[in-house]
Amino acid sequence: MSKVLKHAVIYTGEEKITDGYIRFDKKIENVGPMSELVVQANDEEIIDLEGKVVVPGFIDVHSHGGYSFDAMDGNAEQLNEMVNDMVYEGVTGYFATTMTQSNENIGKAMVAVDQAMKENPVILGAHLEGPFVAMDFKGAQPPEYIKDPDAKLLAHWNELAGGHIKMITYAPEHEGTAEFEDYCLSHGIVPSAGHSNATRAQMKRSKASHVTHLYNAQREFKHREPGVTGHALLEDNIYCEIIADGFHVVPDMIKLAYELKGPDKLELVTDSMRAKGMPEGISELGGQKVIVKDKQARLEAGNLAGSVLQYQDAFVNIMKFTGCGIEEAVKMSSVNQAKEFGLENKGGLQVGKDADLNVFDSTMKLERTYSVGRLFKK
Repeated sequence: MSKVLKHAVIYTGEEKITDGYIRFDKKIENVGPMSELVVQANDEEIIDLEGKVVVPGFIDVHSHGGYSFDAMDGNAEQLNEMVNDMVYEGVTGYFATTMTQSNENIGKAMVAVDQAMKENPVILGAHLEGPFVAMDFKGAQPPEYIKDPDAKLLAHWNELAGGHIKMITYAPEHEGTAEFEDYCLSHGIVPSAGHSNATRAQMKRSKASHVTHLYNAQREFKHREPGVTGHALLEDNIYCEIIADGFHVVPDMIKLAYELKGPDKLELVTDSMRAKGMPEGISELGGQKVIVKDKQARLEAGNLAGSVLQYQDAFVNIMKFTGCGIEEAVKMSSVNQAKEFGLENKGGLQVGKDADLNVFDSTMKLERTYSVGRLFKK
């Protein structure tokens, strides 16, 4: 049965409709101003939103877990349970994100992703964060499993994942990255520089078109060496993830990135871990003890270890930190991800796309989410 949301302020990803309606079942059937609404059948469910805000569902391309689960657990059933909880944050597209671990554990995680994707339309693929990263900027990545880029190993994991690896975070300064990058580009995998000590010159030679969690765990930009961060800010073709929790990156630096990159090349991510949505206290990441306190997750040594950020908070924070509007925030939470990763049925509220949408009230509190037309509301 089709649903009609009417009298809404709709941000489609391409335009703003001040007083509009949207009709959908599993796909979006119509969207437009109220003056064009024609009630088609008596059995339609019609909901008057009375001026509330409708935006496309969010796409999180970098999140390890939440709600007591982690993508590295390698359990398809638990992965589905975790992702269904994430939908209540407004996430309707998700890349299950791994971390630096043993070859066997990463392989197990890839099998689980492939299995879970058959059941859950929210899971769009996998993001491998490591193990091909730099020891100097390992962050919370366990050092004993770090290795040089290996195209054959990546191909093995991609086969286990059913060809669904969408992105890999690696350090481009390693020897032998050219073959590795070529494999990525020929198999639809976005090469993302992260946990990297690369110089600007090394970044220029690389084929990286994305930078993982801008500013965090990478060579900083300085007056004599721009590093990974400086390269990302200078190059128009680079998409940059940013964790907008106010802890990983202070608001002024988020605003700086926004001013330099604009809303078309930034992507909001949570980089969340299993402790998201759980009480504060002791948690775990990649076999390492994590202490969660004051909305921050840290290793015992004090390093930030992922986040407990929920996506709807990142969406609101980016507007608060940068002064941008909802239209720009929609680009950074949905449109850019769909464009970069070729997610043709996602990232906007156009006819024929999946009915993935979020409804916010007048205070910008998330009220309800539809994932492929299915309602999620607390």
